[in-house]
Amino acid sequence: MQDFTFHNGTKIIFGKDQEQMVGQESSLYGSKVLLHYGGGSIKESGLYDRVVQSLHEKGIEIVELGGVKPNPRVSLVREGITLCQEENIDLILAVGGGSVIDSAKAIAIGVNYQGDVWDFFTGEATVTKCLPIGVVLTIPAAGSESSSGTVITNEEGAYKRAVGHDMMRPKFAILNPVLTYILPSYQTACGITDMMAHILERYFTNEKHVDLTDRLCEATLKTIINHAHTVLDDPTNYHARAEIMWAGTLAHNDLLSTGRVGDWGSHDIEHEISGIYDLAHGAGLAIIFPAWMKYVYKHDVTRFAQFANRVWDVEIDLNDLEKTALEGIKKTEEFFHSIGMPVTLAEANIGNEHFEEMAKKGTERGPLGNFVKLHEADVYNIYQLAK
Repeated sequence: MQDFTFHNGTKIIFGKDQEQMVGQESSLYGSKVLLHYGGGSIKESGLYDRVVQSLHEKGIEIVELGGVKPNPRVSLVREGITLCQEENIDLILAVGGGSVIDSAKAIAIGVNYQGDVWDFFTGEATVTKCLPIGVVLTIPAAGSESSSGTVITNEEGAYKRAVGHDMMRPKFAILNPVLTYILPSYQTACGITDMMAHILERYFTNEKHVDLTDRLCEATLKTIINHAHTVLDDPTNYHARAEIMWAGTLAHNDLLSTGRVGDWGSHDIEHEISGIYDLAHGAGLAIIFPAWMKYVYKHDVTRFAQFANRVWDVEIDLNDLEKTALEGIKKTEEFFHSIGMPVTLAEANIGNEHFEEMAKKGTERGPLGNFVKLHEADVYNIYQLAK
């Protein structure tokens, strides 16, 4: 186990009707808020009205910026930065899912930066200041409500890139499982896949003697798996929704990273797909993760056999660990398919016309991943396995 320092400064407020606390929590950081959201769903559901009422009750002035899309765009981030500068915003309040939160984070780090915000995503600038961020979560998936990262797409060149810094962790996040009742099944399934991928990126590590965090990863994965079909078949089952929602936060708040080095190659490989094709991130991960597993499992067959046994209840064949490992990969793929996710690029109507381009762009700053270092040819081969 590696040395580590764990600090997560996000206050989690979890439960029914907790969005009523948003005014109180926001007032701790100022009197003028940028209300950031996506489409019209928060207005149709009545959430928008409840949030606005709570803010007004605390005398908070509201400036709005809607229009966040899945795979949030840097063009809207730039618009938000200008708005925050002109309006002297004290806090950015993200009401939505991971895309809205990521967009809010990018705005927050760009407000006090003199150059273009995309500099952070190319490595030309580092985060030194960040406006406070608050969250009312509507889609459990990305874990961005208490993570230190953001992922933004640049329409020019179809680049999708990430930035991470502890300053970007939201100050508070309100999680009401009831708000997730109205999510379409596909969106729920994408979220389930996304949070599982966050755990898998951490699970496949070269670090030894990390049994506690192995067990925490496995337990969180099994909780998601055990409740996934319930929330799809019975969307208003509060207890199942609550388990999934909390699992999504734990999957990416860095507790499961303590003492170990995660991989993250699959995320980077998928970013190239959604950057070009605008595919939902969770759907892309359902395609790429099994392909990555098939490509790298021989690097540590024992860990893959452990994963198959502890997560999927596959009996370990001591005479053939490879057989056990492959069965775990198969069950992972079958599970993604069972919740309505594509598991091949063909199922997502994606051909091989950009494989070389994506492999080159994805590795232009160096090899991907930590479990196994992946160079351009490796990434290309993984796309081939996924087709």
